[in-house]
Amino acid sequence: MNFNNLNEFIDFLEKRDELKRITTTVDSNLEITEIVDRVFKSSGPALLFENVTGSDFPLLINLFGTEQRMCWGLGVENPTELVNKIKILLSNVENPPKTISDKINLLKNLFSLRVVLPKSTKHAECQEVIYKDNDVDLYKFPLMTCWPEDAGPFITMPLVFTRDPITNIRNVGTYRMQVYDKNTTGMHWQTHKVGKSHMAKAKEAGKRYIDVSVAIGADPATMWTGSAPLPPQIDEMMLAGFLKDTNVKMVKCITNNLEVPASSEIILEGYVDTEEMRDEGPFGDHTGYYSGKEPYPVFHVKAITHKKNPTYISTIVGIPPKEDYVMGSMTGKLFLPIIQMAIPEIRDMKMPAEGIFHNLVIVSIKKSYPGQAYKVMYALWGLGLLSLAKIIIVVDEDVDLNNSSELLWRVTNNIAPDRDVITLKGPTDDLDHTMTSFAFGGKLGIDATRKIEGESGLKKWPNDIIMSQEIKDLVTNKWETYGLE
Repeated sequence: MNFNNLNEFIDFLEKRDELKRITTTVDSNLEITEIVDRVFKSSGPALLFENVTGSDFPLLINLFGTEQRMCWGLGVENPTELVNKIKILLSNVENPPKTISDKINLLKNLFSLRVVLPKSTKHAECQEVIYKDNDVDLYKFPLMTCWPEDAGPFITMPLVFTRDPITNIRNVGTYRMQVYDKNTTGMHWQTHKVGKSHMAKAKEAGKRYIDVSVAIGADPATMWTGSAPLPPQIDEMMLAGFLKDTNVKMVKCITNNLEVPASSEIILEGYVDTEEMRDEGPFGDHTGYYSGKEPYPVFHVKAITHKKNPTYISTIVGIPPKEDYVMGSMTGKLFLPIIQMAIPEIRDMKMPAEGIFHNLVIVSIKKSYPGQAYKVMYALWGLGLLSLAKIIIVVDEDVDLNNSSELLWRVTNNIAPDRDVITLKGPTDDLDHTMTSFAFGGKLGIDATRKIEGESGLKKWPNDIIMSQEIKDLVTNKWETYGLE
């Protein structure tokens, strides 16, 4: 199962009644958000709005609104297939690396060996129509104002392409973009994002401008990689190729030296001025709260290219869960084997929707020595964007992380607050409104594992109350004789 472009995925979903075309005229100012919010909550289909006020282009949304559609988009029927694909990749390692850096480099090499690297092409669908300079007009597209207090319309599902000005390694990220006027937008490069790092390196090198290109709409696997928390050394297009089992065809932009996926629907080409900042926001964010007005870089659009009949893709965030949670959950499943390569005692990991990814991470571990839960916490806080996690809870390997009742029982019954809870300080998400300092503040670690010798004053930790298997079998065999339903 492999999709070369967005239209192929749309056709695939439509044949399975997983996409609904809406012909009624709708407004992209708030109305679409309310429709999508209701449809998502009922696990409804992807929606293709064909008549959006003020635009000649259709708007696609809720594309990844269910786990099944997310799986199909990544070329599998279920998450297990995807996890096994990663495990098979990692199983080919004869001499497992010891350091985190070595493990990241190994992953990069495995991706490059497993697939053909991104391939350049001179002709692309995304450049069938070209607008430059004064002809650039972002308002031709069905830009969404999602929530009542938003500062204006935002582009919410972009793939933002930059290159490291020192190493020339490509980065692709999904960052919201507030549309200020027909040819400028905000660029929401948060403190810990790679795009922000690229801009900072360019400024340090004395460069006033950094090339930026934005793809709106592509094949589903490529679109998803923009949200994947890859290390800076790994090109997202390599991951997309791995998922698709084929190379991603890239085309050079018309006005800058960046390459973008050739099958994209719409491309915005331009630059960010490393010395220019402008107020961005408020925006109804994935935290469930509005993020405030803050200065962010400005993206100047010098050219727009697109297919002859492009589809504009969007998403909404807000009080969780929303579509971004489905996408993030798949990220967690896919990256678990890679995290286990770095922290092998981890058995499972979950980031509940209510924790909006960076607020709460729960892991189960195979515990074999005192203090191991803390070792795992510290390791996670030192691992990429998991460094932003505000709360980490560690439980034993036999705990079902998807059973909230069991989780609460274990956490409340296995901890002594003066012994099993730690607080410390570190980097936090830019959007965390509870912090006393911007992107820096307190963290909480909870060891909810069973305590072993060296951790507890008890001679023996009490056993769970579990009926013997013999009696279970006895009752099962006699069940019909009891006369119970």
